Amino acid sequence: MPPIQFVSMPTDEALAFQAGAGDANGQAPERHVSDGGGVPCRHCQADVAAGAPYLILAYRPFPRAQPYAEIGPIFLHAEPCPRYPPTGAVPPMFLSRERYLVKGYGRNDRIVYGTGRIVASADVAEAAASILERAGVAYVHARSALNNCFQCRIERS
Repeated sequence: MPPIQFVSMPTDEALAFQAGAGDANGQAPERHVSDGGGVPCRHCQADVAAGAPYLILAYRPFPRAQPYAEIGPIFLHAEPCPRYPPTGAVPPMFLSRERYLVKGYGRNDRIVYGTGRIVASADVAEAAASILERAGVAYVHARSALNNCFQCRIERS
């Protein structure tokens, strides 16, 4: 299987949202305070601590709008945070969740049919590497199995 890396939201995008830039729907991100339960930041790949501010915004992790460019809600620390480094290590936060949806996309940023599957969090890396072996798959998205929220991109390293 190919070596992989988990790639978080780019820092320039996170900083723009934290500075009030409009989201994928053109709306300002909503600001909230975390209760400490299940608010995963898509930039640092860590849960927002109880009492800390965070943002909710509509995110489109694709370069342009097109029929397969899914838009969905994500959480982000309200203040700048360090980006989870592109690495083959599964973000520790992933292991505190039960399952993820993983699916492959082609170079044209469209879903490669037959690649989507729901896997246990401990199996995300293996499932993504397997999907990346398939011809025509350029990258994989990891998404919440319950709400389909984008978590991160997984690529060949």
